[in-house]
Amino acid sequence: MAKKGNRVQVILECTEHKASGTKGTSRYITTKNRKNTTERLELKKYNPILKKYTVHREIK
Repeated sequence: MAKKGNRVQVILECTEHKASGTKGTSRYITTKNRKNTTERLELKKYNPILKKYTVHREIK
């Protein structure tokens, strides 16, 4: 059975890591309510490659 509702899975990718050009990526998977949060999600998450907390933005 498929889930019903407005919840969708989204992928968050580190913005600082992408801009720096170093190897690898820092990505997280989470869910959001599409009805309540229509814009792209931004959260501060830990980046193990840079070893600090950075802003992770939702990618398509």
